[in-house]
Amino acid sequence: MSDLPVDPFAAGGLEAFAAEFRAGRVTSEAVTRAYLERIEKLDARLGAFESVAADSAIATARAMDALIKTGADLGPLMGVPIAIKDVFVISGMPAPRVGSNMELPDILGASEAIFIQALRRAGCVFLGQTKAVELCLGITGHSSPRGTPWNPADMQQQRAPGGSSSGSGVAMGAGLCALAIGTDSGGSVRVPAAFNGMFGIKTTVGLWPTDGAFPLDPRVDSIGLITRTAKDALLAFDTISSILFGYQYDTRPSMPRLDRLCLGVPTNHFGDNLDVQIGDAFHRANERLRKNGCLLQDIVVPEAPERAGYFPVSMPASLLSILGKDRYLAQKDLMDPVIARRVESGLEAKAYEFLALEDKRTKSRASAARRFAGYDAWVSPTTADFPPLLSDLADPDKGLRLALGMTQNTQPANYLGLCAASLPLPVDGLPIGYQLMGAPNNDRRLLEIAVEVEKALAAPL
Repeated sequence: MSDLPVDPFAAGGLEAFAAEFRAGRVTSEAVTRAYLERIEKLDARLGAFESVAADSAIATARAMDALIKTGADLGPLMGVPIAIKDVFVISGMPAPRVGSNMELPDILGASEAIFIQALRRAGCVFLGQTKAVELCLGITGHSSPRGTPWNPADMQQQRAPGGSSSGSGVAMGAGLCALAIGTDSGGSVRVPAAFNGMFGIKTTVGLWPTDGAFPLDPRVDSIGLITRTAKDALLAFDTISSILFGYQYDTRPSMPRLDRLCLGVPTNHFGDNLDVQIGDAFHRANERLRKNGCLLQDIVVPEAPERAGYFPVSMPASLLSILGKDRYLAQKDLMDPVIARRVESGLEAKAYEFLALEDKRTKSRASAARRFAGYDAWVSPTTADFPPLLSDLADPDKGLRLALGMTQNTQPANYLGLCAASLPLPVDGLPIGYQLMGAPNNDRRLLEIAVEVEKALAAPL
């Protein structure tokens, strides 16, 4: 489309906009209108947004423009147009549908989510709500009730966008916003980021408050960011965290040096069933880091495979505890059939078995945290496969194999209580991701490492 405005953040990211905005060379209204026009012209096909708040977005952008002229500065995210996964209570916007046509229980109340309030205080401009997989229970991104967003990495054939933050991943991948908010319970930020060629971070569970966000499983739910770069994510993380926690991060240059980092490369679980091209790309990336002086050492993470027995019990049981058996049975015909079957499996869950699984996870989280001693992060491919064609998911056996390949490497971080990020991995063809996993509550350090790894992987050979 020759008349399509360019993505205003594509070249310089958040930092460049912040400088231009404060110098008066660009306005929040101008970039907001550019994104709204891109949404109007592209999203009819892409389907990334559940709802668009054009009028309120322009009004907020104008307010930010007026405020900055008075000398009032709300911080680096002031005037930045963002998209938010449709799981949060947001004042002035529709109640979250969470990808479903069901009548959901009123468990969130009317008060705006605490995290959303922090975004408002940062001066963000809310473009709208992005689609989620129904009840957030789906890693592929396919969801029939509210529609499956189209992965912009392939505009000829529809490919899985990754889920459950499918709309946020597509919105970023297609240049429909400057920053997208998602949630991650088993890979729901990192997989959409990887499949759409973006950066994504899953924060440590409990670091950012999930009050006012519809839960999938509160034991593993966390909020995350999808951005173009790790550098953008670090800036956004610092800004949001300073508002939530009431203090400023020290942003003086203190970035880690690659030649002083030690990264663990798990030899079990994370390399299983890898697409050959993804495995080759991962090994090439590691060699590039080694050439930059980074020490990479093989490790074993014996707790990682436990995730395969935990999530099929915990997530359906958790959702049924929220929906209630009667509500689920009365409305299951409105649900995506695959997701409905997954939820129904929770009816067979036994309390003593779940408690045993949770007790085992508690012990494994402690042992995994100790296992980080001597390592700055662990690394792996984000997914075992490239984003598959949506038609491939229609075959039950193939669809199950592909879905398992999407969660194989991401779920361990949720299971073990880690923070984790996915960087776009340079490779010919479709986008994939390079995953970094960090010790619990080591989120900022992980982002700093990600910035340096990003530089090394993007540098010319």
